[in-house]
Amino acid sequence: MIRIDSVTKDFEEVRSLDKVSVLIENGSIFGLIGSNGSGKSTLLRILCGIYKPTDGDVVFDGMPVWEDPAVKQNIVYLSDDQYFLPHCTIYDMMQLYKSVYPTFSDEKYKEYLNLFGLDDKRKIATFSKGMQKQASFLLGLSCRTQYVLCDETLDGLDPVMRRTVCKIVAEEVADRNITVIFASHNLKEIEDICDHVALLHKGQLLFEAGLDDIKLGIHKIQMSFEKERLEEVKTELTQLDTVSLEQRGSLFTVIARGDEGALSDFIGSLHPVFVEFIPLTLEEIFIAEMEERGYDFSEKLG
Repeated sequence: MIRIDSVTKDFEEVRSLDKVSVLIENGSIFGLIGSNGSGKSTLLRILCGIYKPTDGDVVFDGMPVWEDPAVKQNIVYLSDDQYFLPHCTIYDMMQLYKSVYPTFSDEKYKEYLNLFGLDDKRKIATFSKGMQKQASFLLGLSCRTQYVLCDETLDGLDPVMRRTVCKIVAEEVADRNITVIFASHNLKEIEDICDHVALLHKGQLLFEAGLDDIKLGIHKIQMSFEKERLEEVKTELTQLDTVSLEQRGSLFTVIARGDEGALSDFIGSLHPVFVEFIPLTLEEIFIAEMEERGYDFSEKLG
């Protein structure tokens, strides 16, 4: 388990993180969401022991990460701006990783190398951005650590490679109960892989919950009614715990909280001509949550 307790990080007069607290359970795939400059990368660098928090604590399974090589050997950090040795090949980097991580697996390295179809004797500087992301990912996963911290790891990958990466992560979590954190500014990229999500904005943790939990409690419904009943129906719909209500002609689109069955019964009692429950995207859920808290969430993610 990762325990982040009231972590604050200042860079001179700039506060990058402000009293962030969260528990990340082992065996989870955690999505850390936020616009550029929200503090995601700073938090990941604190988690892997690159930065020391100005205040607060970070512990992995009860052990502080700062200046503890034994803890750090169980964490691999895949940064957005991957660093490779000058003029190196993937094979050269593999040798470096093996010298740092005692759990490095030659077998997994060869398996991932074959899966991605990369030449480990070719200089990484000649690779495209997406290929460099793949190289970083295969090296990191070959370390076989308990914790994998990914900063915009999916950014720059084509849809096929993104799906491949997500499949590998899901299999590793299932097989070894590892913990993976995906930090991203793009909600759509990580919606399908994460089971827990948190939103950072301007250094503050605004929202954190299990993805299934938040999807069960909020619903998007489209319905249409006969024209002569529109004003009556609009009044009736105000009885719902409504997050938003839009009307275009005879079509109403409602985002409301509550049990799906109870909502379905209530709307059925209004005798709609048409009704459909539409799955909410992660982006819509976060915007709804922030608006309910009175937060002006005008900086749309995704």
